[in-house]
Amino acid sequence: MPLSHGYKKVIKYFHYYFPRKKDIVYLTHINLFVTTCPNSSCTVTNSSLAKLQSLNGIFAIYKKQGPTSADVLNVLKKALLKEAGVANPNPRKRKKQPLKIGHGGTLDSNASGVLVVGIGEGTKMLTTMLAGSKKYRAVAELGKATDTLDVTGNVVEEKSYDHITKEAFEEELRQFTGEIMQVPPLYSALKKDGQRMSVLLKQGQEVEAKPARPVTVYSLSLQDFSPPYFTIDVECGGGFYVRSLVDDLAKALSSGAHIKELTRTKQGQFTLEEHALKEDRWTWTDISQALQPCPKPAGQQKNAKKAKSKHKPTSSESEGDNGDQND
Repeated sequence: MPLSHGYKKVIKYFHYYFPRKKDIVYLTHINLFVTTCPNSSCTVTNSSLAKLQSLNGIFAIYKKQGPTSADVLNVLKKALLKEAGVANPNPRKRKKQPLKIGHGGTLDSNASGVLVVGIGEGTKMLTTMLAGSKKYRAVAELGKATDTLDVTGNVVEEKSYDHITKEAFEEELRQFTGEIMQVPPLYSALKKDGQRMSVLLKQGQEVEAKPARPVTVYSLSLQDFSPPYFTIDVECGGGFYVRSLVDDLAKALSSGAHIKELTRTKQGQFTLEEHALKEDRWTWTDISQALQPCPKPAGQQKNAKKAKSKHKPTSSESEGDNGDQND
């Protein structure tokens, strides 16, 4: 029965038995609630959403090769809202979102591995995750350089690699350890005039490379050397690009190279083997068990109630990218 029809019937019925206006309004509201929420479904939905919104902290999920980090985050959000019985709102619309969620460091669509996620108040902790250390395993191919520095791009140069020995390769690796200067790749999440450089390039616009910046490589080791392919493990700080490392390394050896496979094996305290939840475990139960709670700063504990009443959401609380690409 349409709501408008039910509303008219209720008004007519109670007007006959209860001539006082306040009785009509009060009892009409009760009947409308029963009509629009049969079997107490609204109560269940509100309870499930409140349960979901009680999650505050950070955890790690596994990002598979293919989708972007933002796409993966949206799938996660949809799964959680669906479990709570809530429709996923359009994130582009300027209205309050039922679930605050974000990630702490973009992985390229071609990359896989650990993606740290902040939920609720945990979104405020993502800046720390961006600055922390990360570990990667990269499989690359010598002899071919691409415009994106990975397998998704077009080959722009081919060079010989027969002269490169394992000993020479390992010697060059040592030159890229410690505090080094690195030029970020053109195809990246870095922005120019408010837009991603990678998007501008795909639109056919000319983009100049960003200037070299200091980055940190804590460790760098060769795991396999079977020309033209090689595998390296790298532990680095924030703002580091493994794609640029592979390109610079090949140039130093008078050749070219690009990444074929890239896996983030660790970010902060989260490891691929122990902490990264796969898609079939993107549930309230699994996430609540894996969640690292938000620590309260000393000053915040004293004025917790005051801070809560004055808090306004920041940009880091919305879904989407929360910093540079680090691959």
